[in-house]
Amino acid sequence: MDSILKEYIFGDMVARYCLDEKKHVGLQLYPRNMPIPEMIKKNAKLDGMVQLKISGDIYQGSYAPGNTLRNGESTERLLFEDQEEVLIENSQTIITTLRDQRGYEVRHFLSWQEGAKSVEIWNELKNSSKTPISIEMLSSFSLTGISPYIEGDGHNNILVHRLMSRWSQEGRLSTQTMEELQLDTSWTMEAVRCERFGQRGSLPVNGYFPFLAMEDRKHHVFWGAQLAHGASWQMEIYREDENIAMSGGLADREFGHWLKVIKPEESFVTPKAIVSVCHTDSIDVFTKRLTDVGQKAADMGPEEEQELPMVFNEYCTTWGCPSHENIREILDVIKGKGFTYFVIDCGWYKQPGIPWDMSMGDYEVSNELFPEGLEKTVEAIKEAGLKPGIWFEIEGVGKAAKAYQMEDHLLHVDGTVLTTTRRRFWDMKDPWVEQYLTEKVIGFLKRYGFEYMKIDYNDTIGIGCDGSDSLGEGLRINIEKTFEFLEKVKREIPGIVLENCASGGHRLEPRFLAATSMASFSDAHECEEIPIIAANLHRAVLPRQSQIWAVIRQEDSLKRIAYSMAATFLGRLCLSGDVTRLSSQQWNVIEHGMAFYKKISSVIKRGQSYRFGPEVVSIRHLEGWQAVLRVGEDGAKAYLVLHTFDGELPDEIQIPLTEDCPRKIYDVYSDAKEEVAIKDSVLLYRPRENRKAVAVLLVRNE
Repeated sequence: MDSILKEYIFGDMVARYCLDEKKHVGLQLYPRNMPIPEMIKKNAKLDGMVQLKISGDIYQGSYAPGNTLRNGESTERLLFEDQEEVLIENSQTIITTLRDQRGYEVRHFLSWQEGAKSVEIWNELKNSSKTPISIEMLSSFSLTGISPYIEGDGHNNILVHRLMSRWSQEGRLSTQTMEELQLDTSWTMEAVRCERFGQRGSLPVNGYFPFLAMEDRKHHVFWGAQLAHGASWQMEIYREDENIAMSGGLADREFGHWLKVIKPEESFVTPKAIVSVCHTDSIDVFTKRLTDVGQKAADMGPEEEQELPMVFNEYCTTWGCPSHENIREILDVIKGKGFTYFVIDCGWYKQPGIPWDMSMGDYEVSNELFPEGLEKTVEAIKEAGLKPGIWFEIEGVGKAAKAYQMEDHLLHVDGTVLTTTRRRFWDMKDPWVEQYLTEKVIGFLKRYGFEYMKIDYNDTIGIGCDGSDSLGEGLRINIEKTFEFLEKVKREIPGIVLENCASGGHRLEPRFLAATSMASFSDAHECEEIPIIAANLHRAVLPRQSQIWAVIRQEDSLKRIAYSMAATFLGRLCLSGDVTRLSSQQWNVIEHGMAFYKKISSVIKRGQSYRFGPEVVSIRHLEGWQAVLRVGEDGAKAYLVLHTFDGELPDEIQIPLTEDCPRKIYDVYSDAKEEVAIKDSVLLYRPRENRKAVAVLLVRNE
């Protein structure tokens, strides 16, 4: 019979630590306003809140090997020893110690900041025995008891939400029932059912975001987590009986080729998981509880960033061939229009006849493109009233670069230099590499006075690299060294703005986001699906950090320009394109969009988003419409961004306004005058055209 070890209240959440007769500990989270009923009947055993697999220990049977490393001998041996509560200023941390009598100890941390709507969970394993151990899996978090409000197995009532990601198609929501994943119980309630998914490699958002949510749709309760980890990771949904558990952390030995040796008296700490529970019927409301953790790091970022200033990036103007001459032409047009940053993107280093994507790594300024030296161009940017930015791909080396031949300092796999068709990769743990990058990157930024760095990363090293206990551990350490270098950049150049880019959106995970000021939302530079991707990302990224392209072409109609500009209202505005060849009418639509962006920037910074519209079947062939309503944190302002696509449109689009949403229409943005009205707390819009955008600013009546 399970018992309650202790319960703790964290705002509107409750954490319940459960203890079974053998002294295993399980962790449940539930909404404070929905106490767990005592009389719910389930054929269910407690699932351990720490999942561990030590090499040589017995695996879970029941068809588990190859599918999961959970609940084997290593987990079964972890028994409760003690628990303490640590209160420091506005934080509350619960530390639960579990011990294996062989001399292994795991401390489970659950930490909450006052006012937060999520907790952070991680584990620390210490080897107090006299012999080394090899760990194959150690979870960051594990929750049991989903859902405690439904008797039996909860059939047809538990939904699984994941965020899928492909290059230039980031953030698509996938929702399936447990039954669609074949996670309903077996007839004996003994066979293991597990869905283990994640990502392997140095692009943590390449297939899925490190996110999982589960929903009791009968009682409108969500449980979910994000992992703050920049390398291989996994999430798992697990059941044997009528209990459902979810866990996640580093990709394990089976899934991510990860094994780590822990020597006597050594410890290992897992990545952090951001975890929450919420009583709501909206996944948009739930995911905000996770993404809002990033607000603290964003608030502590550069002062300039607090007003969400606009960016001009010349990449889609010069397509990898920036020069002093074409940058001067651009500056003559855009100066005084309200931009804060001017970013020189890739190609500033390329040598004659060599494409930019083959030559990164040496980082010698092109004499052909900048005959008077790059300092003249930086001076011109500053004279135009803009802060200069520059592109680097710190970790990668192109095959046309001299650095490509520096094999002793590059990553290896099985003794051979790790090589893709496009790249080799620096060994970031090599002191020589750190010094090289300090000179080539940090020294460069200081020498020319750059105040902004776009950090790109355009390939993945795959399962891992040599140099540690396993390929997966080699990968983990290499990414840790990348984070250390980013921190060094910020120490050496206080106030610098860092942009996180990885072929667009392949590093949109909490740790990389916390280490940088903003992130490229996608490589969808001028695609009609931009508003879809931008809206998707509200569930994974703070809009204040999501930099969205508005690439304007000379041949664009005014309607197309407004379509592109309106999409940037879903995040940070970044302009590019044929800006030196636009008409005054085209610039008029752009500038009205920029003015609208400034009016809503406080709501972009802090607010609650709600997505409306039919399901998107094909992101490359859009039909129907989409609207995103974002309500400011204080309720003083809100805005709506609506895009129509191809296909038949309704006679009238109706958007129900939330209770805290203001009702007064203050401004409307589009390419032409549009009729928008509010009646009985519903915003009404009659669409007249496909591929059209309209944005509406709402304010309080007073």
